[in-house]
Amino acid sequence: MYANSPRGLRSKQRQSGMTTLGLIILVSFIGTFAFAGLRLMPVYLNYMKVAGVVSGVHEEFDGANATRAMIRSSISRRFDIESVGVISARDVKVTKVEGGYEVAATYSHKAPFIANVSFIVDFDERALVRR
Repeated sequence: MYANSPRGLRSKQRQSGMTTLGLIILVSFIGTFAFAGLRLMPVYLNYMKVAGVVSGVHEEFDGANATRAMIRSSISRRFDIESVGVISARDVKVTKVEGGYEVAATYSHKAPFIANVSFIVDFDERALVRR
């Protein structure tokens, strides 16, 4: 009876849309995730630089009978060129393994978020430089 009456149709038409409170909650929720993304973007951009250095060393010396000193020198030079500031070239481990050297950049990066809440992101980039 009320569904066919003009009064019932008008009340359904007035109930469409989002309330101001709902809109505020939605915008704050989306804004929080967007702010987290902005805070984490530099962390991942630095990781891309470190990963590029490790892969560049692999491409340069793989199968070229390189020494540990040559690899360390290349890492240091590439860190200077790429302006990597999160870790230093000394923090990259070059260990002798069977058949060559393993180049490992393992580090954690802490990015502040809001007040005393921070993100800690662990990175582990490795490459095997064969002799």
